[in-house]
Amino acid sequence: MTGRLLRIEPPDDAAFAPFGEFVAPPAPGQRRAFYSAHFDPIPSQAAPVLHVNRVAPSELPLTCDTVERHPRAAQCFLPLDVARYVIMVMPTDAEGGPSRDGARAFLVPGDRGVVFRPMVWHMGATVLDREASFAVLMWRGGPQPDDQFRTIPPIIMTG
Repeated sequence: MTGRLLRIEPPDDAAFAPFGEFVAPPAPGQRRAFYSAHFDPIPSQAAPVLHVNRVAPSELPLTCDTVERHPRAAQCFLPLDVARYVIMVMPTDAEGGPSRDGARAFLVPGDRGVVFRPMVWHMGATVLDREASFAVLMWRGGPQPDDQFRTIPPIIMTG
């Protein structure tokens, strides 16, 4: 294995806050937990898109050499049938690219979703244990494309 080693952490709301928010069931005594603020303001000429992904399982250690971001829209992944999954995120550097030095990886249980903020570089959906499905919600459309992909030197994630 050649690449930068990155230890996968348990989900931590404070550590993940610069990149987005974990989506969890309401706290005891609450009927709802809202995450709508991530989807304001609406990007110009965009429409909401909801689709379902099927993702083949991966094994640890994971190697990531491609990341993506969405400059104008948040992206929400809601587990429909997921055992557990890994997210890897990184901030944007001064030149607009992914900052590998700021990379963080989290092991998320299948009963929690995730919202990536706009401009956050992240690894594609990666599940462990078995095939899985997510509902994905985000804005799409408008005058400019909102999918950017970059190849990066490998990051190897371990448990």
